[in-house]
Amino acid sequence: MPKVQPIEAGSGGGRGRSRRVVSSLSEINVVPLVDVMLVLLIIFMVTAPMMQRTLDVNLPQARRAEPNSDQGVYVTVPLSYRKDRRVRLGDDGFPVTMLAERVRGALRYRTQKNVFLQCDGALSVQDFTDVMDQIKDGGAEKVAFVAKYPERR
Repeated sequence: MPKVQPIEAGSGGGRGRSRRVVSSLSEINVVPLVDVMLVLLIIFMVTAPMMQRTLDVNLPQARRAEPNSDQGVYVTVPLSYRKDRRVRLGDDGFPVTMLAERVRGALRYRTQKNVFLQCDGALSVQDFTDVMDQIKDGGAEKVAFVAKYPERR
């Protein structure tokens, strides 16, 4: 906002009672600030999906596999299960001994007690069976095995 300063009587300004307006350069120009903020917003919007790291699981292939559109409970068993005996329920990783309790909590308010099991194709049948038993102990009525459709050559 411009400042109004009185002119002193002895300064030779002619009229002693006149006032002059002095503009100040302390005003902030927000246009460059908005431009920079919009560029940063676009950069973060583009890079945020790239920063999410998912767990790579080499699913086995089946000729009759169908796409799954159900929003159920997913249990993922990675290849590292052989060493550390850890599984994932959604995005949470934990030891397989806690799987029954976690499945029970995830299925508590669901009408359909379905669980989708994603196992790495290199795991043994015994590893698959151990995880399946824990899921059944957690109260799952149906356990579906997730496979991918083979790529056409």
